[in-house]
Amino acid sequence: MSLKLRDLIRQVRSCKTAAEERAVIAKESAMIRTAIKEEQEQYRHRNVAKLLFMHMLGYPTHFGQLECMKLIASPHFPEKRIGYLGMMLLLSEEADVLMLATNSLKNDLNSSNKFVAGLALCTIGNLATADMSRDLAPEVEKHLTSSQPYLRKKACLAFSRCILKCADMMEDYVDKFTTLLKDRSHGVLITVVQLMTQVLLLDAEKNGVGGASVCRSAFLKLVPSLVKLLRNLLSVGYSPDHDVGGISDPFLQVQILTLLRFLGTGNEKASEEMNDVLAQVATNTETSKNAGNAILYECVQTIMAIQSEEGLRVLAVNILGRFLLNRDNNIRYVALNTLSRCVVQAGVTDDGGPNSASSALQRHRTTIVDCLKDPDISIRQRALELIYHLVNNENVETLTAELLNYLVLCPREHRVDICTRVLRVVEKYSPDDRWRVDTLITMLTIAGRECNREVLNFAIVYISRANEELRTYATHKLLKAIRDDDGTQKGLLVVGIWCIGEYGDLILKDYNYVPPPSSNADNSNANEEPVHISFMALDPTTVVKTVEDVTKRHTCPEEVQELALTCFAKLNDRFATIADEQTVKKLNNLVKKHKGSHSLELQLRSCEYTALISVAKGNVAQEDVTGESTAQDVIAAAKEALSRMPVVDLAVIQRKQKLTGEYKDSDNASAVPGGKSVSSSNNKSNEAAEPNLLDLNDIFGAAPTPAPAAETSIKKPIAKQNGTTKTEKQPEPPKAQSDLDLLSDIFSAPAAPAPPVLPSDPFAANTLAATPANNLFAPTPTVVPTPTVPPPSPFLPDPITAPTTATPVTAPPKGPAVNRIKGFTKEGLDIDFECKKPDPFNKQKTIITVHFKNNTDDSLYGLNLQVAVPKYITMEMQPPTSTTIPITGVVGAKQVTQTIHVTNTMLGTKNLMMKVKLGFTSKGNKIEHLQTCSGFEAGKY
Repeated sequence: MSLKLRDLIRQVRSCKTAAEERAVIAKESAMIRTAIKEEQEQYRHRNVAKLLFMHMLGYPTHFGQLECMKLIASPHFPEKRIGYLGMMLLLSEEADVLMLATNSLKNDLNSSNKFVAGLALCTIGNLATADMSRDLAPEVEKHLTSSQPYLRKKACLAFSRCILKCADMMEDYVDKFTTLLKDRSHGVLITVVQLMTQVLLLDAEKNGVGGASVCRSAFLKLVPSLVKLLRNLLSVGYSPDHDVGGISDPFLQVQILTLLRFLGTGNEKASEEMNDVLAQVATNTETSKNAGNAILYECVQTIMAIQSEEGLRVLAVNILGRFLLNRDNNIRYVALNTLSRCVVQAGVTDDGGPNSASSALQRHRTTIVDCLKDPDISIRQRALELIYHLVNNENVETLTAELLNYLVLCPREHRVDICTRVLRVVEKYSPDDRWRVDTLITMLTIAGRECNREVLNFAIVYISRANEELRTYATHKLLKAIRDDDGTQKGLLVVGIWCIGEYGDLILKDYNYVPPPSSNADNSNANEEPVHISFMALDPTTVVKTVEDVTKRHTCPEEVQELALTCFAKLNDRFATIADEQTVKKLNNLVKKHKGSHSLELQLRSCEYTALISVAKGNVAQEDVTGESTAQDVIAAAKEALSRMPVVDLAVIQRKQKLTGEYKDSDNASAVPGGKSVSSSNNKSNEAAEPNLLDLNDIFGAAPTPAPAAETSIKKPIAKQNGTTKTEKQPEPPKAQSDLDLLSDIFSAPAAPAPPVLPSDPFAANTLAATPANNLFAPTPTVVPTPTVPPPSPFLPDPITAPTTATPVTAPPKGPAVNRIKGFTKEGLDIDFECKKPDPFNKQKTIITVHFKNNTDDSLYGLNLQVAVPKYITMEMQPPTSTTIPITGVVGAKQVTQTIHVTNTMLGTKNLMMKVKLGFTSKGNKIEHLQTCSGFEAGKY
């Protein structure tokens, strides 16, 4: 005979080990199985009760599911109660045996005993499937209009389950729901409000938030009734049946506020109707007890969700501000989370005025910052998230300082995210370049080991784009930080060693800086003296020793050692004429140190840098000179490799970010290195300035021009940056257009007829000033005689490389003429064009050699020449001989050229026309220039 329930509980509690407990449960489970097999009806309810206890302990009880079905079919209430309880606990809605209970549920729903019907309604509310909901919905509906509140409230909860499983039938019972709002029972009111909320949730999934539907339209008519009901709850006196902490039925108030939030979202009329009662709830609710705080929290959520008045939103933010002063961490956590959502909404809906919700939120900034010092990590994390949203142009310096202070105390696993977020703040709201550099260096000093590669890259970009004075300051500060560091901040070492290698020559002199007086409206610090920043000049030996000491640490990462090698190689070039012979020799030894390293990368860098330094000093081996290059070319290339890196082009970074989708959120969009947030209009201008290399109009921002209708196919120029440019044929879209010249529309210049070929060159330099601004060449240029040997023809052997025994051939009728044309000058860079016909039998083909002449006092970097031509011209563009243009006239400097091969397929009908875009960097400034070239001699080119 099996045990009684109390005896089983006593035995389980007396077990000292888990093994003893399992033995007791296994023995009793066997007894229950035997009783089930022998159909011992008198012990059925006892066995199911013991199975419920086992289920609570986590043991399998699936073998008793059918016993529950038998118990609910019993005519006795105690057995029904145990059977329904067993059903709700031991079965799930996926159980196959659940379909056997449908008939018993229908019978019990029609029972005259309200407790039996209540058990059936509770079971439906917990376990009803879609089929059961359809079958039992009519019986549940009858209890919605029952005379007993006990059944009405249970019927509402059961119907919530039914419409959740069968959403298509909720429109049929909307009228039944609305009539229950007039019920006097608070229990019925709570359940019917919950039922209406469930209907709106399902409706939002089906039709979207605020979408029109039958149910929503019917419920919107009830907003005045709900407002009246909520106002009555606020004004009613003490009621012992519904009082909780001195507040009348806070559960019903919370449910009504939730329903009002769903009804007011996206509906201006409903929002206006509930504004007054929401203000009343917000001002009259007592906050000394949790019940009042729960109502206020739901009220704030409703205010922020609906189209409420601005004053009401300010009131909601102030309520959350009071929550932050509460001692209960749960309330503070909820307040911080809600404030974060409020900031996002305020950023979209507020006008930013002094009385707006966002301004009210800024008044609680001090309280939010204090939460960063809370011992609870969850509170600190939520406060941190909120501070990111609070940053703007006015408080960026204060809040960034707080973020850096928290960075010192926060767990290491959170530092990566904080560093990335600080970078975003610096990108978007930085007041000036010096503050930006100071902030990034401070962050690297605190959390350099946790900073990801993106932070390091952007720090280097900001420093490289700064002016000479700020580069000196940053390099001085980084070198001092490296000295003070123990070698663990890898990010600091990476950025610092890179800057020392690039700008090591700048820190060999004293640095002094006095910040300008602050123009702040706040005069609290008006009497304070500005901080004078100064660094003493360093000698080359000290600079080299600082980097060397970093590499000597046994904890130095290999990546830092690789950067140090690059730094030593560049310092060798920077200090070649400044440092003493011993320091230069030491630098050479440091570069050669890793020639036998086990690390392939270190070994490779050491060997290559050693060869590079040797060549830069003029030691050129014969095997280093290949092809058409000379020893001077090799020396210039080596010096160029060791010179300063060119400044990063912001347009390139913007284009890369646009293509990769790196910054997509509203906080980070348009944030680029070296600048503040960019508006949409600026983005458009940037897109226009940054060419699409596949289209002529996109390169120069010209309006689209229709192609001639008579041609069946067109050749589309594909321009490349400093690379080969070819054309590809594409089908022409059908357009009704006269046969006009393409460049007539682009450059607003009609195509000139081909005049007879003149013996003199039509390009004259002396009339350049009189030509229009968009015309590069003069109409009457002069010829520059060039008595050069003709280049090799496809019909003739090269006179230099041909063997002496070659068969003599007839000479061409005339050697190709070379015309040297003066182009234009931009920021000290002269551009000349040399035109020649390589093949006397092919008049359409021309070779244009572009000569670059640097008249400034410093080298020009990042040379970028782009050329676009009409569709009747094919073009092949070779890369320039170098992207760095040395100072013209310096010994060993070779002139930079670039060759363009053009073929005018309509020679004699249309002239050669080009549009040139030139870009280069001079003394850290990016320079771009557009020039139209349409003055070529008609009929010749």
